[in-house]
Amino acid sequence: QVQLVESGGGSVQAGGSLRLSCAPSARTLFSYAMAWFRQAPGKEREFVAGIAWSTGRTSYGDSGKGRFTISREKDKRTAYLQMNTLKPEDTAVYYCAANSRVTGTRVDEYEYWGQGTQVTVSS
Repeated sequence: QVQLVESGGGSVQAGGSLRLSCAPSARTLFSYAMAWFRQAPGKEREFVAGIAWSTGRTSYGDSGKGRFTISREKDKRTAYLQMNTLKPEDTAVYYCAANSRVTGTRVDEYEYWGQGTQVTVSS
């Protein structure tokens, strides 16, 4: 079955930056939209940012506004999340998701998911 592969997670000091990437392992996968979600311990998975594949139009959840930027490279079939001015509250597992039909901000709207990559921000 189709799967997404995330990379770029790790540990960083507060105020630092991190860039996550996501690509489908199956070359036949078509994604109408790709998105980043995150889940902190004891919390529900929340929408961070999304991008429409064809147009590049972006959207951001409350957690992704201002400091984060989502982008994509069509030829590489790769989506990115550039995270700047990271704060300890950004610590979470970050998940890449893809939807073949529509854009959205809800977990149940996405069909394909990566396994997640840990982002840890410390002082």
